[in-house]
Amino acid sequence: MVKNKKILSLIMTTALMMGTLAGCSGGSKDAATSSSSGGDKTITVWSHMTSESEFPKLQELVEKWGKDKGVKVNCVDDKGKIQEYMQAANSSSAPDIMIGIPHDNLGTFQKAGLIAEVPSGLLDPSKYTSKGPIDAVTIGGKQYGVPYAQETVSLFINKDKVKEVPKSFEELVTKAKEPGVGFSYSVNALFYNLGFLTTQGGYVFKNNNGTLDPNDIGLSNEGAIKGLQFIQDLVIKDKLLAPDTTDDIAKNRFMSGDAAFYISGAWDTASAKAANINYEIAAMPTFGGKNVTTALGVQTAFVAEKSPNKDIAWDLMKYIQDNINPIIIDSGRIPVTKEGVESDAFKANKDMIAFAEQAKYAVPMPNIPEMQAVWTPAGNMLTAMTAGQQDPKTTGEEIVKQIKEGIAQQ
Repeated sequence: MVKNKKILSLIMTTALMMGTLAGCSGGSKDAATSSSSGGDKTITVWSHMTSESEFPKLQELVEKWGKDKGVKVNCVDDKGKIQEYMQAANSSSAPDIMIGIPHDNLGTFQKAGLIAEVPSGLLDPSKYTSKGPIDAVTIGGKQYGVPYAQETVSLFINKDKVKEVPKSFEELVTKAKEPGVGFSYSVNALFYNLGFLTTQGGYVFKNNNGTLDPNDIGLSNEGAIKGLQFIQDLVIKDKLLAPDTTDDIAKNRFMSGDAAFYISGAWDTASAKAANINYEIAAMPTFGGKNVTTALGVQTAFVAEKSPNKDIAWDLMKYIQDNINPIIIDSGRIPVTKEGVESDAFKANKDMIAFAEQAKYAVPMPNIPEMQAVWTPAGNMLTAMTAGQQDPKTTGEEIVKQIKEGIAQQ
């Protein structure tokens, strides 16, 4: 789930600061080294793919490649903490390939010198649904991971309460005010609000041709303030949301039928089905006449910088890239390639089509370590703003001020 990514990033940043690059503990270490004896080449793949259906299929895929190439492949379903990669990276237990890593962790790995740059020509921008997946793995103008799945938020709609999908958020607000309609989402969480802040020209860190500048923060500019004003109005002026609306509260309002409109991700489709809600999912309505640039999360794979088998590992990586779509489509993920989202298998899942459409406009969450200084001040200041304790302009200025202070302490 995307909203857990910032937690994973924080774990890895902490692990990096520990500086204890010891051997990987527990079962993962044993599994990663058990087949490395002898003179034959062995490629070790650690999988952090979270769906239970994905690992067996990934294992079958990479072992087929190995059989065809005459290379032994050791595929490990790594159930340990993600920071074990940080600990194992400089040891003999390190994998050659890691798969299932949220893209916003790549900056921490790259800064520590743990991941290899993607060879020229492996990533073809013309094959992707948007520039977002490539941007997600780009650090300092260079690519350090291979994207394979993406996720963002869209609009859930209770069809028993609303017959037509609103074309704009302005129209949605008007409709939501009608008796028995309602609108809900996690109003103080930056992840769900980023689209409102960035659509009109705000940004977290300025992207200068593939290089994010942590010294240029755009969360207090005119565009961001427009978004903050809209968020505050939803609570104070329009009275559509309580100021303390969390993930769980927002979800419960939609699943109980109390709110007809709900912003969330694909992780909530199963709950909507279980609640017997007559729902549909649509790409986000426009905001201020523009498509909403929601936050994009991208699942990635990478090759370890210190792998002794880089050439073979990249050959396997290309094979994974070319053949992974059926695996992720079957587990309910959105492929990053046009071929994937245009396949009959993907189109058979109508819920995912809407998320794929919204993903075209989504902007990747920043992948540099400085992003860790963003989440807490943004959440705190949004909470103060929706409680009516400060205006949007002050909120934006305080967010930027506290982010800069946090970065200085990293």
